[in-house]
Amino acid sequence: MNQSYLQSKIKSYGTAYLCWFFLGCHYAYLGKWGYQILYWITLGGLGIWMLIDLFHIPTKINNYNLKLTSQFPR
Repeated sequence: MNQSYLQSKIKSYGTAYLCWFFLGCHYAYLGKWGYQILYWITLGGLGIWMLIDLFHIPTKINNYNLKLTSQFPR
């Protein structure tokens, strides 16, 4: 992996929040399609899951980016 590839794969908070607010597709943005389908079927856990995700999106993005950067040799 090179530096430009890594930068193209890093996810941003803004995009994740836009996906969450407009389409509810923030799990798909992170590549978690199983969670995404379940999220849509349950309508965001009838709003409860949606409210929890409002506060957990930064953690999910940080974990994704940390996992991605740990694969990059220094």
